[in-house]
Amino acid sequence: MGAFGTEPTTIDGLTIVRAFTVPEPRGEIRELFRRSRYEAEIPHEWVPWTQINLSATKRGAIRGLHAESMTKLVTVAAGRVFAVFVDTRTDSATRGVVHTRELSPGVQVLVPRGVCNGFQALEDSEYLYFFDEEWTPGMPGVSVTPLDPELGIIWPIPVDPADRAQVSEKDASAPSLREALA
Repeated sequence: MGAFGTEPTTIDGLTIVRAFTVPEPRGEIRELFRRSRYEAEIPHEWVPWTQINLSATKRGAIRGLHAESMTKLVTVAAGRVFAVFVDTRTDSATRGVVHTRELSPGVQVLVPRGVCNGFQALEDSEYLYFFDEEWTPGMPGVSVTPLDPELGIIWPIPVDPADRAQVSEKDASAPSLREALA
């Protein structure tokens, strides 16, 4: 049995979660969310998830970095990703901090409002997003280009900034961290 557990990161409030997992002869069962477990371990005001999205992403492609005005719980349903988180909150002691982590099924991350989330698929992957607010066009938030050299991100798979199958125009042309924090 894989025990439920949490660990802090270098960004205030950004929490790594090891999902409760039950291995069995046919595979395993992973608990994606159980409110009582999360309430006991993570100091956060839990509200029901209002939207859940799944992105299918091809190996080498990058999504993000986005920080909408919502709390997210993110995890990998299938595959592996190199995840990146950047604190853009104006009132945070860890403002500007970048945290990276490889994610695979069974590892989740609680992403507070104002912390950018993005990833590069290390293999064809499915990434789940649980939101505490419904996404709407034009909702408040911050985007930072994942190509900003000042972030110091070393993407595991080389990135061609002109390849739109690897990074979208929207993400490539997003502001730098310095511009986003100004």
